Amino acid sequence: MSLNRRHFLSTLAASTVAGCGVTDWFGATPPPPLPGTRLSVLVLDQRLEPDPGLANVPVRLPRPFANDAWPLSGGTASHAMQHLDGADELRLAWRVRAGAGNSSSLRLLAPPIMAEGKVFVTDAEARVSAFDARTGANVWRSSARPEDESGDPAHAGGIAYADGRLYVGTGFAQVLAMEAASGKVLWRQSVPGPVRSAPTATLGRVIVATVDNQCTVLDAADGSRQWVHAGIPEVAGLLGGPSPAVDSGAVVVAYSSGEIFALRVENGRVIWQDALVQVRRSDQIAGLSDIRGNPVIDRGIVIAAGNSGRTVGIDLRSGARVWDADLGSIDMPWVAGDFVFVLSTEGELVCLTRREGRIRWVANLGRWKDEEKKRDPLFWSGPVLVKDRLLVVGGHGEMVAVSPYTGQFLGRLSLPSGISLPPIVADRAVYALTDSADLIRLA
Repeated sequence: MSLNRRHFLSTLAASTVAGCGVTDWFGATPPPPLPGTRLSVLVLDQRLEPDPGLANVPVRLPRPFANDAWPLSGGTASHAMQHLDGADELRLAWRVRAGAGNSSSLRLLAPPIMAEGKVFVTDAEARVSAFDARTGANVWRSSARPEDESGDPAHAGGIAYADGRLYVGTGFAQVLAMEAASGKVLWRQSVPGPVRSAPTATLGRVIVATVDNQCTVLDAADGSRQWVHAGIPEVAGLLGGPSPAVDSGAVVVAYSSGEIFALRVENGRVIWQDALVQVRRSDQIAGLSDIRGNPVIDRGIVIAAGNSGRTVGIDLRSGARVWDADLGSIDMPWVAGDFVFVLSTEGELVCLTRREGRIRWVANLGRWKDEEKKRDPLFWSGPVLVKDRLLVVGGHGEMVAVSPYTGQFLGRLSLPSGISLPPIVADRAVYALTDSADLIRLA
């Protein structure tokens, strides 16, 4: 706690005592409290409201398309998946154990990916598994842990697929390449720090961000290092992190410091930089400037959301702010057509216009099981847009479907277990990894 904050709290405590009808430190009787409703200066209850000027503007989306794979975190290198096709009704098709799940010391940090008809998963102890996408049968399992590492397990990072290979980032400060067909390790390369997000594999390169806010680019063929970029190190941050986005020759990387950089993919030269600074500080967690959700590049606009209360649209070429919204999120914004869907840190699903960042509608998913007493917090992840439904999953074991056109609730589905990672969509099916490391297919 800083000196200024301590001084503020001491002053606040003294004011509270004075308001209880006792004399102050100098013996005088304090005046009676002023009439009116008292609002906390520490917690600002700012509710998101739709823009009245958009009340008659219809939400139009591109037609759903069937993607046969989800090879990277965010689906593609740009993280812009638009509108995906899927089953009319989702039912549990199969459920398989995929390794070690969340524990008191380790967490699952990355969703699964899907390619070559297989779903690939990294568990909480850096084991990589492949499952048949249609049946759930285990194809192979391999450990990404270094052979000479005898200490405690480290957080797994994430996984990416390209050209028949898997690229895995680990908490042991390594990136390794595996054969997607067998799990055989082809090469290992050390990076500046532990990896707690999925790499991005594209254009013959593997791009990975580490917990010390460095972006390293490796040659996909042999793991040799091409270039490294460093942001401002942060002492504290949220667990997990965003995967870099790549489009039009630029790498967009976001750090736990709240910084966003656009870098030239061939040499790492800075094109522009920005930062998502705090808009409000309602608690210690909201005070973190961390960007945990993937940035998205869509038709020349970078869309990124920060934990501390800001979502922005930035011109990819110039770095100029296109729009700025007072909306915090730790999940990847979902772009479809001329609209952006964001899951806020307050448990609200928000529809924004892509060009201006104006709010079209807001759906309140809820922050507490007991809203009246503010007990048992709810943790949501998502959204993904599947056949005219926005799907959001919860750590309490529930999936919610919301209309992307109106924000109305369409239905709820009970899940086998809680889910803290966003689902993926491929081959008209939804795949998700539960907190207990069960891989499920909904189709």
